[in-house]
Amino acid sequence: MAYTETESKSWFQRIRESFAGVLTGIILICAATWLLWWNEERTFKTAGAIGEAQLVAQDVEDISRVDPSLNGKVIHAMGRADTKDIIRDTLFGVETSAINLKREAEYYQYEEESHTETRKKLGGGEEKVTTYTYNANWVDSPIDSNNFKDTSYRGRNIILANVEDETIRAKDVTFGAYKLPQFLADRIGGAEPMTLSSVDKKSLATVINAPQGYNASDMIHVQGSTVYIGANPGQPTIGDVRITFTQTPPADVSIIAQVTGNTFEPFTASNGYKFSRLEDGRHSSSAMFEDARSENNMMAWILRIVGAILVMLGLNMVFNPLSVIADVIPILGTIVGAGAGVVSFLIGLAWSLVVIAVAWIRFRPLIAGGLIAAALLLVYLSYMKGRKAAEA
Repeated sequence: MAYTETESKSWFQRIRESFAGVLTGIILICAATWLLWWNEERTFKTAGAIGEAQLVAQDVEDISRVDPSLNGKVIHAMGRADTKDIIRDTLFGVETSAINLKREAEYYQYEEESHTETRKKLGGGEEKVTTYTYNANWVDSPIDSNNFKDTSYRGRNIILANVEDETIRAKDVTFGAYKLPQFLADRIGGAEPMTLSSVDKKSLATVINAPQGYNASDMIHVQGSTVYIGANPGQPTIGDVRITFTQTPPADVSIIAQVTGNTFEPFTASNGYKFSRLEDGRHSSSAMFEDARSENNMMAWILRIVGAILVMLGLNMVFNPLSVIADVIPILGTIVGAGAGVVSFLIGLAWSLVVIAVAWIRFRPLIAGGLIAAALLLVYLSYMKGRKAAEA
């Protein structure tokens, strides 16, 4: 059953809040500006590190022995990432010979979801009606139900056991005659479900909060790669926990890194940025460097879009008092708000382009001119939009 909550605000309350939000908007614009600048610097220097590493990297065909002549050099090599270590999850008594062993816990809990509808009133007031609904789902971490809006659901969430996610790593991962450092071993993919034959119920029972009348050991069920803690795996109830185990087996990998003795470290470029790479399977050095460039460019565009959106949101908060003031007549406030949104978009985009262009003047001066021209065009469009609105 849904629970609703209604909140009313007067016009003067909304005006005070909107002016208070101006400061938040300015802070958001400043943070987004820093993000845009930093992203361009990161992108440029990362690209430089990739290019510098490619110039000095050499292919190594034989990794069956440690070659002292390679010490300090950047190499590309393909081989088997292997281990003879036996790694063990002491709580569950699960063990395997693998690169790593990972356990991930899920909890059956009530979740609170909300949906808000805002209604404007004549005179500038506002009424918000929020509807809260509650459903039981599997979630990644326990949910505190004591703060639920609907008091009838407070305190309903319990957990039979609090089991933290954990990754147990092999200490000795070999790559031919070399040893893979942890930062490279952690990049090995290919994780697969681990079939469990049994678990240490005696150890696990010590962390289970069994309800009265239940034996903790009887609430432990092993199903394939999952350990289920609850009365009936087929009918989950609030508080049940399921833990899934995966392992990363030995696999063929390709690496680009700097040799140091019998192991590896990241290559440090002249600009101070570090570069190293590991990919699953056998890949040529040219393909790996191209993948690195593609990932760098993709991250650059993601952060550019995020930064621009944050600038627009900040500007919208700065202009928000105008639409709130105009809300004394709701339809007028809607029109002003829509206009402010368009102006925020145009100026936000222009500001983002200017920041990127200024950054590129420092890092990529040849491309900066085109971005500045595009920014000036957007500023002009914003000016014409505002002029037409004023005339109307």
